[in-house]
Amino acid sequence: MINYRAFIVGVKTTRLTLKEKKFLKKYKPWGVILFTRNIKNIKQTRELTSSIRKIFGNNKYPILIDQEGGRVSRLKNLISFDNLTSEFFGNKFITNSKEFRPFYKLFIDKTSQLLKLIGVNINTSPVLDLRVKGSSNIIGDRSFSYNPKIVSKIGDFCINNYHQNGIATVIKHIPGHGLAKVDSHHFTPVVNKKLDYLRKKDFFPFKKKNSIFAMTAHIIFDKIDPINTTTHSKKVINNIRKKIKFKNLLLSDDISMKSLKFSIKENTIKSFKAGCNLVLHCNGNINEMINVAKNSPKVNSFIIKKTSQFYKIIS
Repeated sequence: MINYRAFIVGVKTTRLTLKEKKFLKKYKPWGVILFTRNIKNIKQTRELTSSIRKIFGNNKYPILIDQEGGRVSRLKNLISFDNLTSEFFGNKFITNSKEFRPFYKLFIDKTSQLLKLIGVNINTSPVLDLRVKGSSNIIGDRSFSYNPKIVSKIGDFCINNYHQNGIATVIKHIPGHGLAKVDSHHFTPVVNKKLDYLRKKDFFPFKKKNSIFAMTAHIIFDKIDPINTTTHSKKVINNIRKKIKFKNLLLSDDISMKSLKFSIKENTIKSFKAGCNLVLHCNGNINEMINVAKNSPKVNSFIIKKTSQFYKIIS
């Protein structure tokens, strides 16, 4: 662990290439994230995750996935979760709270079983962004509700139940993506709401959360920092730490997204300077991965401490 570097990468296909094996051995990323492109069937995916862990000699090595259900379902080659959106569960919470609990628990239990079967130990869920009329559909039905208190309650339920199943969670997209009017995969959203409004609404669901990890929003909050996205903003990350009081590991969202306007090298450096603990790079481009690796520091004592807490959750 002490020799790991503070970044997470994706790999290109369903098995490690020779270049990827050499890369992992040389640069020692803190974790690896899987996507649909990496998953053909259970046996193959298990072999992939085992081959990654074999390189590090660590059966608890962090392997992540985006498995929210609905549109964001990286396991769709194995099973369909198309109708089981966050919005579906949010509506269930409102209309029939007694039915919600066993229903959502069953969803989390079965998702966790499948993740463990393929060798994944971190799910980048729940989405704690609010549903906002007139905003980009990039969040949309990925949100539990327009109501911050409902989002917060379901978020707690989600985190606690994944933890009970031995799967760690990543709350996202801190401090809130719901107000974005454009998709941050392609453009830079700018939110110009006042801080008082944000604290009562978008920031609220992220408070007092028991998740070891949170992922940033590539969004400019104009009233806090009119120049930098959250991922590159000391001011916004300071707000996350001191006002939202998130005390655990902060991951950048994917630094190859078009919302960030700099080179991969600059995006990496700026993320760390702003206060991100781990940088995420997803597209599997080996040249970009090398750039990220060369500009990522070795893990510090804070990351090591929090990783130990993560190990306890998955044990």
